Amino acid sequence: MRRRPTTLAAFTAFAALTAGLVTGCGDDSEPDPLRGEQWGLDSMKLSDAWQTSKGEDTVIAVVDTGVDLDHPDLKGRLVDGYDFVDNDAEPKDLNGHGTHVSGIAAAHTDNGIGVAGGAPGAEIMPVRVLGADGSGSDANITKGIVWAADHGADVINLSLGESGLMARLLKGGILNQAITHANGKGAVVVAAAGNDSTALQPYRVDTPVLVVNAADAHGNPASFTNFGAQNAVSAPGVDILSTLPTYTTKETLTNTSKYGKLSGTSMASPYVAAVAALLHQEGLDAASIMQTIRDTAANPGQALKLGLGNVDAAAAVQAAASKAAAAKN
Repeated sequence: MRRRPTTLAAFTAFAALTAGLVTGCGDDSEPDPLRGEQWGLDSMKLSDAWQTSKGEDTVIAVVDTGVDLDHPDLKGRLVDGYDFVDNDAEPKDLNGHGTHVSGIAAAHTDNGIGVAGGAPGAEIMPVRVLGADGSGSDANITKGIVWAADHGADVINLSLGESGLMARLLKGGILNQAITHANGKGAVVVAAAGNDSTALQPYRVDTPVLVVNAADAHGNPASFTNFGAQNAVSAPGVDILSTLPTYTTKETLTNTSKYGKLSGTSMASPYVAAVAALLHQEGLDAASIMQTIRDTAANPGQALKLGLGNVDAAAAVQAAASKAAAAKN
């Protein structure tokens, strides 16, 4: 374990939403009742992108605190994962963070309950590397990344800013090696920048990772976002509505609605992981996926904290489709 473990306490749950929204699993043909509160999907033009791609045949590994394996907006979207905290095959979320991240990436969409996920056709691979307090060790995080890559993850999301991942990447070592291993297996690794409002280059320049800063509903940098990573992009990270566990955890002590709003680069990262899943369905390899997301990001005001800019899912998918079409000719 790290000498001075940090936690995910910076992510604050907002007011409880209507508990009666979760009554069944739906039939994938009814609008999600909380969709109107998901400003991030609109900001990234994800609905437009879904006209071309929904991330089908793509697995997004969420290397995090685990997931609520029975949440009605996630159940049926999960593939086998692993728990490196308890060393078993049941990566149950005892914190709440991983469940929230998973819903952003790929919750059931148009199933008549709850929220919509960024990649409606993708599946989630829950890999638990952080405990109930949100802290974790280098060794478990490394094992989780490698395990996910070796077990078929196409995209790996690391919303681990508060566990000290960024600082440890700066120092080099086994986490860089794990990410490079995952990339060698064909996986796109997406990582949260962290929430200290600090300028830093958090990973070795040659490490193939897409770092994500956070933006607000106006497309401006979130006040808390770290920035400065080479070729970083930005995505919605303020007041992001998603799934929360259906049982008591740190994030559900005062919210039993099964949904809630959190803020952080941890919320921005799975949005970009979802876009990566959409591009994977279009046939792009890991390097092309990262480059396409970067090339189509928009930063007209050249805001330093946005990096290359806010991710545009529709533009990225359109560019990917054009590349795929050109490759066939």
